[in-house]
Amino acid sequence: MTYGTSEGQTEKIADVIADVLRARGHDVHVLDIKEAGHAIPEGYDGVIVGASVHVGKHDKHVVDFVRRNHGSLSGVPTAFFSVSLAAHGDQTEAERYLEQFKDETGWRPERTALFGGALLYTHYGFLKRHLMKRIADDKPGSLGTDTSRDYVYTEWDGVKRFAEDFAAELEAAAA
Repeated sequence: MTYGTSEGQTEKIADVIADVLRARGHDVHVLDIKEAGHAIPEGYDGVIVGASVHVGKHDKHVVDFVRRNHGSLSGVPTAFFSVSLAAHGDQTEAERYLEQFKDETGWRPERTALFGGALLYTHYGFLKRHLMKRIADDKPGSLGTDTSRDYVYTEWDGVKRFAEDFAAELEAAAA
């Protein structure tokens, strides 16, 4: 499983997915896209790719990785998960990001998911904290604006269901 993250929430989601897959007996390798190299190693039964959205775009490294590995991704079961604040409050916008990613890469994974991200105000510097507060104020839904605390919008049961469904797909393909 490869992922691209800016603030760490996508990595946390990837780790939960990996834990579910391991609990079902799968051997899982989790790699930050920046450490994964340019190619998907041979011998995997399936590939999951995750990317965070910032300023309306998925992580550039993930887009480039998927473009380079389009052929390898078509040979095994695949899944993609997108992490954004829009997935918490504006499903239409989150789906638009997903379609934009598919159009940019030409990749059509068998399974996709949209997961809410996080507002980690206590981890941001002064400027980013206030910029993110302003963005939260402007978004529909209920994004927190108290900058003295963090907000996690990831629906963990949904993450686990996504992983369980992918595991079932791998197991069916192996049978």
